[in-house]
Amino acid sequence: MTWSLPSFPYPPAKDGYWEPVTSTLNWCEEDYYATEYAAEIVNALTNLMFMWLGVQGILSCRRNGHDQIFTVALLGYLIVGTGSFFFHSTLKCKYPMQLVDELSMIYTTCLMAYALFSYARSTTVRIWLGLSLAGLAVFITLYYHYLQDPVFHQNAYALLTTVVVLRSMYIMEVTLRPKWRHSTEEDRLARQKKGLPVPTKERQHYENVRDAKTLKTMWFMVTYGLSMFLGGFFIWNLDNIFCSEIRRMRRSVGLPWGIFLEGHGWWHVMTGIGAYLYIVWGIWLRHCLNNRQDEYHLRWAHFWQIPEVVRTSGATSGNVTRAKKST
Repeated sequence: MTWSLPSFPYPPAKDGYWEPVTSTLNWCEEDYYATEYAAEIVNALTNLMFMWLGVQGILSCRRNGHDQIFTVALLGYLIVGTGSFFFHSTLKCKYPMQLVDELSMIYTTCLMAYALFSYARSTTVRIWLGLSLAGLAVFITLYYHYLQDPVFHQNAYALLTTVVVLRSMYIMEVTLRPKWRHSTEEDRLARQKKGLPVPTKERQHYENVRDAKTLKTMWFMVTYGLSMFLGGFFIWNLDNIFCSEIRRMRRSVGLPWGIFLEGHGWWHVMTGIGAYLYIVWGIWLRHCLNNRQDEYHLRWAHFWQIPEVVRTSGATSGNVTRAKKST
């Protein structure tokens, strides 16, 4: 069937402002077909979403008094998008642009690991944990510099992310599921016999209903985020495996429709959303660990909107100050 939507053909290849390409990596998007100032224009521009979400997340942390570790993590997220934008725009300078694009993903995940594993630990444990994660990040950086093998970076990132996500799932269940956090009637009676503080039945019921609802939304967020990650990775791999066929398809349909067949651009969009969802999930989970579910709530009316953990009306300024100081 003949393509019928209005389109215009891809322009011929031209010399680029940033040539020659010195990166050890190049993707399926053709170089300098749209403008001489952007080597891979779609792969570059899709990072603007990373950058916008990073700024919005940092402003939200400051506005709502979230823990400072998440501000730092969002700063790392912003650096990922910024580094990737410049790298795909130029395809030059493996160091630092390519490394900023790739290794900042590792550093941001290490920050999230610190936020997760340092909670409620002693100062000594936090120091050792911070030093260990910093050492791990340095090792990955140096070893990747030595190997110059993207597969090593991808495996390291996947392993770190898997550990952090699985641990977060476990903590989420233990913290919020009533049967795991000693909120059943049997546990209530047992605490009463031991002379421990016991909430009223009404309060306990309220907390159980509230946390069950929170848990349901969190699991949706986790599933949605993982689906975006895995979906983006799948599309990117199709781009890698069938690059020559996809390039022919793009030229067949012409512009602007060929833009929608840029698999690495979809990887940026989908992983950007997935990573942002994970950070928001971490912020919300931290408030739950601090027993502050009534002070903060998730504002997320529709799944296609960007979620935000916001301070509930009536929360005191003292509580906000306490949140900023916690780590």
